[in-house]
Amino acid sequence: MKSTGLQLLFVALLLLPQSLLAAEKPNVLFIAVDDLRDTLGCYGNAAVKTPNIDRLGSRGVVFERAYVQYPVCNASRSSFLTGLYPDQTGVTDNRTLLRDVLPDVETFPQRLKGNGWHSAAFGKIFHLGGGRNASLQARWMDLPRSWHTAQAFKATPLGTRKRAGRDLSGGKLKWCHWGAMEGDDDDQPDGQIASAVIAEMERLGDQPWIIGCGFMKPHDPFVAPQKYFDLYPEGSLDLFRDPDGQTPAPPLAVGFGLFGEVFDKFTDAERMEFLRAYYACTSFMDAQVGRVLGALDRLGLRERTLVIFVGDHGYHLGERSWWNKNTLFDRSCRAPLIIAGPGVAPGRTAGLVEFVDLFPTIAEHCGVATPVGRPGVSLWPQLKDAVAPGRESAWTIVVRGNNQRGDSLRTDRWRLTHWSDGAIELYDHASDPQETRNVATRHPDVVERLTAEINRRRSETRK
Repeated sequence: MKSTGLQLLFVALLLLPQSLLAAEKPNVLFIAVDDLRDTLGCYGNAAVKTPNIDRLGSRGVVFERAYVQYPVCNASRSSFLTGLYPDQTGVTDNRTLLRDVLPDVETFPQRLKGNGWHSAAFGKIFHLGGGRNASLQARWMDLPRSWHTAQAFKATPLGTRKRAGRDLSGGKLKWCHWGAMEGDDDDQPDGQIASAVIAEMERLGDQPWIIGCGFMKPHDPFVAPQKYFDLYPEGSLDLFRDPDGQTPAPPLAVGFGLFGEVFDKFTDAERMEFLRAYYACTSFMDAQVGRVLGALDRLGLRERTLVIFVGDHGYHLGERSWWNKNTLFDRSCRAPLIIAGPGVAPGRTAGLVEFVDLFPTIAEHCGVATPVGRPGVSLWPQLKDAVAPGRESAWTIVVRGNNQRGDSLRTDRWRLTHWSDGAIELYDHASDPQETRNVATRHPDVVERLTAEINRRRSETRK
């Protein structure tokens, strides 16, 4: 009996440090939203109904000038999940699988997974590819490298039935349509994603976790349950109008290809339908954010969970007559970023940050090392004090056909964009925050100084 008691005591002592260690490990809820621009309530747009994101912003830090490194889904996500610039990942489109070019690179969920966190993804964290091929889809989700489990979702048969809606492109762009759908939230992928995340949090209990919650909307096609369209009655939204005298954009900057041809023919009625559908989808997504955050509170997990809310890039809704992403204007490069949780002092920061900064921010919070060679810097100075300075500049690139490329550098005052065909754009945000007047010829000294910084960045990240 005495021997048995000592054995049990020994086992208990062995187990105790592990349970205490688990209890000390914070959770990370990483909410990534597809094609979400930062015209949300907490970013000053009162017309858009995002009460749940706004509440998250009120208890966290709202980053007003957070910039992605490539304004397209796969390239952006491959960058911020690895903490590497696109020139380092080699991913500059939606077709390249990260592991095909960097088979051994470590992502931030993978780093936590390897250090004792349960790692799960629901919806779109990595770019979703593979179609109906289950094994290929798993590779696109980076299963099992980054996650113990990962799952994608599709609408129910009821959720595919339209109550109203139409194609806005005359059939030329298969993605460019909207629909007010039958059914309720869980008949759409985003509703199912929220339900799956909630179930996973309930299942894991006190086990430390990182959960990727990847909402699909407001990405096209612009479909959501009818009730979210009802939030935006006629007259509740205003179309953006490019100002008279706006400097024409260079050929590679915007308006290219079939997209440009279709957008140029939009009527005001079609523009308003697009705008209304985009924001209906935004409000639908916001409701799912509310469900997940409500469950976090109900389960008593708020005080041990760092919540990171991001859009994967910005989006044009008529600016420069463009209705998509993939430009180097601020509207496409800037994306929402909100971080809330233990140790975060609520506030707003206008300091410049890059999305490569997410990896070291998460690593510092969780007490794990950031891999060597990652260019990001932790955002914890701003999370503890929103007036702490940000970066001197933020760098974004795009690649066009025929080996064409654009590099754009955003500083506190300026945006300089270089195109490989020789075109140069310079915008002065002190007097022109909408980037409508190219003043490159008036400020050659600024162009020279910022060009040197772009060249330095490129030389340091060249593969």
